[in-house]
Amino acid sequence: MDLHEPAPCLKRLLEGCQAAGLPAIVTFRPYWEAGQYPGPEAPRLAALRTAADLGAEYINVEYLAAESFFASHGKVPPSTQVILSHHNYEETPGDEVLEALVEGMFQSGADVAKLATMPQRIEHSARMLALPGKFAGRPVIALAMGEKGLASRILAPKFGGFLTFGALSASRSSAPGQPTVTELRRVYRLQNQSAATQVFGIVGNPVGHSQSPALHNAALAAAGMDAVYVPLLVDELRPFLEAFPAFAGLSVTLPHKVLLFCEELAALECAGESNGGAARIGAANTLVRQSGGGLKAYNTDASAVEAGLGGSKQGAEYPLKGLRVVVVGAGGAGRALAFGALGRGASVSVCNRTREKADALAEALGSGAEAAELADVAAGKVAGDVLMNSTSIGMHPAEWGTPVSAHALSAYKLVFDAVYTPLQTRLLRAAEQFELFTGKPAPVELMR
Repeated sequence: MDLHEPAPCLKRLLEGCQAAGLPAIVTFRPYWEAGQYPGPEAPRLAALRTAADLGAEYINVEYLAAESFFASHGKVPPSTQVILSHHNYEETPGDEVLEALVEGMFQSGADVAKLATMPQRIEHSARMLALPGKFAGRPVIALAMGEKGLASRILAPKFGGFLTFGALSASRSSAPGQPTVTELRRVYRLQNQSAATQVFGIVGNPVGHSQSPALHNAALAAAGMDAVYVPLLVDELRPFLEAFPAFAGLSVTLPHKVLLFCEELAALECAGESNGGAARIGAANTLVRQSGGGLKAYNTDASAVEAGLGGSKQGAEYPLKGLRVVVVGAGGAGRALAFGALGRGASVSVCNRTREKADALAEALGSGAEAAELADVAAGKVAGDVLMNSTSIGMHPAEWGTPVSAHALSAYKLVFDAVYTPLQTRLLRAAEQFELFTGKPAPVELMR
């Protein structure tokens, strides 16, 4: 754009938006607020005023430049609204600071106030979601950046945000953690959200690889439910639950399924009650909000694994009865595998990178179970009829190999990998979670 004569370029851009039936927001962000314009302020602010004169529905002026803009260019035409914005790429300040910034923007002449901050923890993004509700009747855009702020972008309509931003493609995002327009509309159905929309999600760290949002959102749409399911990068479960009481149900993945030797509270400890399976196994992968506001914990890993291992009897016995099952991994999924196999009549050997966790799980399993060294299982010194892997090694075999050598694998009749395959196990787990969340039959074929 020629800053000496910006009108021709701006006119073409605005005409393109008009042809598409879309309102235009004109932003010309400077270097000093993480933009791409390195030049002097006067021509930059003049270009924004030109956009207003040409009929842009919105122009975005940085809060720190508001005084200069209004002093130089006065009021803009009534057909244009001014968004005053402020970006903090280091942190998310406390509520008092955030509220003061928004109030200051309105006092400085903003028609719309916009704040974008960087959360150090996902709980900080809850501050941003709550901010528009504190200025009822006045339009506020409040977004948290990065993966820990993704929920603030997806859920902005439910919490009264004036708008949110999506990229045309993943490679063309204008801020860290910005989802694409396609994801916002097709996966999260942003255009259908309201204050009444129910919210579900998956908590974990990492969580970006999870296919659960695709599975559950498709199922929720098919069921005609006013609900959305979001990915949540959570470091500590209890602070997250305290900051986000609006969630009606949560899928729980690593590292929050089980608590053995750390101070962090896992899902089972954070729930007010649990069903028998979760309590028996000592791990939960599903939390459901009860009518009184508390959470109930479930373990759908266990039932899905048991179904995948032979949930029905062959004749008078289960297929695993009398077999030796070797379980690699003693986390939440490993516990579900071990308890499921034991409950189907197998004897179980458990190994883990940390031997103490294997010992603890074997003790919890009781009669018919023992702990083994991971190195012995990997070398084939300890073996059995069925090998079950629940470790993350199975998710990246090309990079990390397998937990058991190829030579040792030949001793087994069956190898069962429960990390993100087989699809059948993941599908069964997600289907049961959907039914616990919604009380409706899961559309299994759609999810498949």
